[in-house]
Amino acid sequence: MKFAQFLLKNSSVAGIPKQVERFSKFSPSPLSMKQFIDFGSANACEKTSFVFLRQELPVRLANIMKEIDFLPDKLLGTPSLKLLTSWYSQSLLELVDFLEKDPDDRDVLTSFTQTLVNVRNRHNNVVPTMAQGVVEYKEAFGVDPVTNQNVQYFLDRFYMSRISTRMLMNQHTLIFEGSVNPAHPKHIGSIDPSCDVVEVVKDAFETSKMLCEQYYLTSPDMEITEVNSKNPGQPLHIVYVPSHLYHMLFELFKNAMRATVETHETSPTLPPIKVRVSLGSEDLTIKMSDRGGGVPLRKIERLFSYMYSTAPSPVHVDNSRNAPLAGFGYGLPISRLYAKYFQGDLQLYSMEGYGTSAVIYLKALSSESVERLPVFNKSALRHYQATTEADDWCMPSKDPKKLGKYDERTR
Repeated sequence: MKFAQFLLKNSSVAGIPKQVERFSKFSPSPLSMKQFIDFGSANACEKTSFVFLRQELPVRLANIMKEIDFLPDKLLGTPSLKLLTSWYSQSLLELVDFLEKDPDDRDVLTSFTQTLVNVRNRHNNVVPTMAQGVVEYKEAFGVDPVTNQNVQYFLDRFYMSRISTRMLMNQHTLIFEGSVNPAHPKHIGSIDPSCDVVEVVKDAFETSKMLCEQYYLTSPDMEITEVNSKNPGQPLHIVYVPSHLYHMLFELFKNAMRATVETHETSPTLPPIKVRVSLGSEDLTIKMSDRGGGVPLRKIERLFSYMYSTAPSPVHVDNSRNAPLAGFGYGLPISRLYAKYFQGDLQLYSMEGYGTSAVIYLKALSSESVERLPVFNKSALRHYQATTEADDWCMPSKDPKKLGKYDERTR
């Protein structure tokens, strides 16, 4: 195995292939938003959380580490990927170290929490590092359809796995480090049991507006409409992670504002961005519509592609101040993963020449908001072994036959 061979060269992580094999045989255990809330409520038990996480985190890491091995050799050979695999290996070893430790020992629990903080910090730059590896690979070897298909499949799963492990680590550290966020005392870890969706929309809009005005010296306004079919007239509240929702909305507002300003640069006024938020019995839906000129249907799926990103490679990555993932063109695909993480979705509908509507779907019920997690199995393996076959639909010819006249030569 390529990944195993790479790891074996480093004697300090010689036990990693065995641990990856061991833990990847287990499937991850998805939690619902309701379970996260129950886990972190007043009767939260640190010991229970410790016993669950010391097994679950290695399982989630090992499942995705198995898939890293199916990336192209030349991508695995980039400096960025070598650095990234070393982070995952070190984190797996540090977590596995707690398997035999006593949950009743206070020092063990404290040490575990600190280890989670260390692991989380080590993985802070996983997204830009992986993105840099893809850039290095593309610049050296170009892109072919099979590699694009495999890398797209892998990165959706890889980044989703990362969202899930960070969610678990954040919940444990925020709840059991003993510090309550004074700005959000009602939050359970990173979850707001009564997330005011419209407030998050306004917050994301204001930040995007400020950035837009800094860059273009103008920005469109927002018109927002609320529909609460469950309790008409009441605010729209759901159990959700506000930072995830903010991330999605901020990305969509940035795109909508840029398109609107650039399409109407000669106009005296800018058409507003229209947002409609609707709460039904199953879904909480947010629709954001701009008049930014739209994009052709042919390009919609490419907007979600990691390999075909049109964004220039950033010179320096600094996530502390910049917008998340700014510079790699990963905003939309990662935002869609945040939506899908709790069984929602993010879709784009465009009218070329007019504008684009982006729709975020979230689950209205916390019991239905269950983690969507990748698992390594034979089905996953088949995706990496797939090759491009001949299309089973006719491709239109560039020079259609002239059917109007009978031609002797065609007989």
